[in-house]
Amino acid sequence: MSIRDLILGEDDLHFEEVPVPEWPKVGGKVRIRTLSGTERDAFEQACVEKRGKNHDTNLRNIRAKLCSLLIVDPATGQRVFSDADADALGRKSAKALDRVFDAGRKLNGIGEKDVEELAGNCETGPSAGSTSA
Repeated sequence: MSIRDLILGEDDLHFEEVPVPEWPKVGGKVRIRTLSGTERDAFEQACVEKRGKNHDTNLRNIRAKLCSLLIVDPATGQRVFSDADADALGRKSAKALDRVFDAGRKLNGIGEKDVEELAGNCETGPSAGSTSA
């Protein structure tokens, strides 16, 4: 078997149970999973808002957006929420969302540095690294 086939055949998405006592109807916990590379890129892109030639950080409803990607059905491993559910999820308890958001950031290796880097890249605009005139 080729290295390509071995890597693509790996089951490398991990799951974790997160206590959420604010949501007793689901047993006071939810199951989250690691994001795929494509999902993480889409999440990071959703945190950037283009305004003309400039890019701004868009942290609006960031907790619910990430939580909607993370929370899965324990029986199937499939996402519970669609992207369209993020606004409704954002109206839930901030404390509950923080529990899931923080656990998801740790599970996916999304640190403060990543958020700062994303914000820094947005502030400099698209041509900041360019040496051409």
